[in-house]
Amino acid sequence: MIELVLAERCTRCGACVDVCPTNVFDAVADAPPVIARQSDCETCFMCELYCPADALFVGADCERLDAISPAEVVEAGWLGQFRRDSGWGEWAGDPRYRNQHWRMDSVFARARRDAAPGSGAAAAE
Repeated sequence: MIELVLAERCTRCGACVDVCPTNVFDAVADAPPVIARQSDCETCFMCELYCPADALFVGADCERLDAISPAEVVEAGWLGQFRRDSGWGEWAGDPRYRNQHWRMDSVFARARRDAAPGSGAAAAE
């Protein structure tokens, strides 16, 4: 789930606002966008992937916040990690980073579980 917009890194390009499929962000004139509808976040990582300044942090848990501070995210080296591990931007063409999408594993596992025959989600369809 989207957790942080780091204002000091944000270039105010609006890419996160434009690519979010659930309209989680609100654009603000002359300021970084704000997370306006956090519970609508699908944890798709599109905003983090398209942010050229690595100013966003999306936690891997799609249901609960990680309650992490900007300083902790910076110290852990997580800013831009999804872009890098996906081989985007300055990482394109680097053979060490080939679209690994490692942070989506729990989301995909949950989808597989929910879609399995006999699960409550599959039976509801």
